[in-house]
Amino acid sequence: MPASSPIPVPALSIWALPGIPEVTTGDDLVALIADAAGPALADGDILVVTSKIVSKAEGRFVVADDREDAITAETVRLVAARTGPSGHTTRIVQNRLGIVSAAAGVDASNTPDGTILLLPVDPDASARAIAAGLRARLGVEVGVIVSDTLGRAWRDGQTDHAIGAGGVRVFEDLRGTTDAEGRPLTVTLPCVADELAAATDLVKGKAARLPVAVVRGRADLVGPLDLPGARSIVRALETDMFRQGADEAYADGFAAGAASRAV
Repeated sequence: MPASSPIPVPALSIWALPGIPEVTTGDDLVALIADAAGPALADGDILVVTSKIVSKAEGRFVVADDREDAITAETVRLVAARTGPSGHTTRIVQNRLGIVSAAAGVDASNTPDGTILLLPVDPDASARAIAAGLRARLGVEVGVIVSDTLGRAWRDGQTDHAIGAGGVRVFEDLRGTTDAEGRPLTVTLPCVADELAAATDLVKGKAARLPVAVVRGRADLVGPLDLPGARSIVRALETDMFRQGADEAYADGFAAGAASRAV
């Protein structure tokens, strides 16, 4: 009996774009990226752009002597706080974009003295604007993901995640298909935007000044600019089973029990 044909696996190419200078307020990211890419971009390519250069171009600097005050200003909900042996308190919070992360995405690295950098006002809108600009300027249908570095629940370390997306399908919906054994898949919904953001961090690095990378080989994910953005990745509060840290949940439950006994 002849062996069955192997299932084709898409081949991916990922590379960083050299030649993008230090970005300052008001810079045209479309022009900078287009000049760096030259004629190399093709239909179906996906560009992953580090959120820091988007924030810099949008002038998201704020004067702040105390980073903690800026974190407080960007916070809409405290999830957990822990004070380490050094006396520094790390806060895990939900910011105004709905993203749960340490320090609300407030960045004090590689910024002028006395300033800090906030996340873009609307990363999805920023991604769509860059994608639209590149499509018009270069005549190729590309998608854009804006990425930021986040931690993960249950696991140490950080990886890059998608916080903005324009012209890219952020999920690959496999529900209703079958696995290799023919069993139906009912909950399989890979967040391909996060997977691509993490993959490109391998070539961008954290200190190499390579803030933009290109992914080739997933043209099936590129589509209209009005596709749902990365905001659709954020889990709604009513379905979030981990909306508090363990200590905070225990403290709230203990206080509620004490109040009930008092009544």
